[in-house]
Amino acid sequence: MLQAKLISQLTLNALRRIHHGAYPCLYSLSDCFLHKDGVRIKYGLHSDSSVLRRVFYSKSAIRPSVRLRETQNYGRRSLSLSAATIVNSAPAPVQPYLRLMRLDKPIGTWLLYLPCTWSIALAADPGCLPDLGMLTLFGTGALLMRGAGCTINDMWDRDFDKKVFRTATRPIASGEISRMQALVFLGGQLSLALGVLLCLNYYSIALGAASLSLVVTYPLMKRITYWPQFVLGLTFNWGALLGWSAVKGSCDWSVCLPLYFSGVMWTLIYDTIYAHQDKEDDIKVGVRSTALRFQEQTKPWLSGFTVAMMSGLVVAGVSAEQTLPYYGVLSTVAIHLMHQIYTLDINKPEDCWKKFASNRNLGLLLFLGIVAGNLWKERRETLLQNEDAIR
Repeated sequence: MLQAKLISQLTLNALRRIHHGAYPCLYSLSDCFLHKDGVRIKYGLHSDSSVLRRVFYSKSAIRPSVRLRETQNYGRRSLSLSAATIVNSAPAPVQPYLRLMRLDKPIGTWLLYLPCTWSIALAADPGCLPDLGMLTLFGTGALLMRGAGCTINDMWDRDFDKKVFRTATRPIASGEISRMQALVFLGGQLSLALGVLLCLNYYSIALGAASLSLVVTYPLMKRITYWPQFVLGLTFNWGALLGWSAVKGSCDWSVCLPLYFSGVMWTLIYDTIYAHQDKEDDIKVGVRSTALRFQEQTKPWLSGFTVAMMSGLVVAGVSAEQTLPYYGVLSTVAIHLMHQIYTLDINKPEDCWKKFASNRNLGLLLFLGIVAGNLWKERRETLLQNEDAIR
């Protein structure tokens, strides 16, 4: 009886010490193993690192989309929510399809969606906020069409992806999803996207359907031209035309064309930066990009695209009768792009990724500038009416 009570007390004391960090080794077992010939050894036990990871993840009792992460601040916990966490928390059979549509990497969806928001905001009536219903509808469409584009890209590039370390684990390249399964999944995504498109007016339905040829053929461009980023720009910025027509019923080309042109230039900037991450692999597998075309002359080219982009945005603003806040934000956007290009190190993939990802914030900033400029219109018109009344 006394022995059992003593063992129980010792166990309780040990657990308390573990909880307070007295045995840090138990929190990171990998640190307790010595490495020899790629195998971890401790007290005669052998364990492959991948096996250890599978054991720890399989034993994890916490796998919700909002995951609690242990911090180093004396055991306090913080909430972590990310797209990757949501995907990893989905049922195992669903995860490959979510990764196929890049749901765990939402930056591409943002870059497809933002030109739509610019156009919708520019089309709003003076003094009014952009149509929230349209923003939501286009957000859904961007998510679906980006997923469909990634599926098409991976179907075309299966053999290329197998040869590149960064892409070898993609679901089609790794064999998690067959081409037939991907084709069926693609049909589902396009059907849902068609449902979104059919919510718009007839003019916009026809205009949106016209972009499908670009979506299908873009992945082939890297095989035949050093300018696939230009074709991506034509594809990704179609929303600059579609957003305006969805609100107004047709395109005002004096606004939509310069806005679309600016979006294409923007894509050439950020996707050239992105392509510098993969230039060595691109040479090995035999595909082309503007990164390989420009090489050490990348910064002068990007500077030229920046000038063209800003010129187009000024023309679109003048045509849409934008006001002071809009042009103030354009100045900030120009400074952001110049800093991005000036500080870019094209030979550091991590820096290229950081600069590429910062373009989401740039696009959001431009959207806020358009909204602020549109709200300022009402104030300006009110002042003009008051001056007329005084006279």
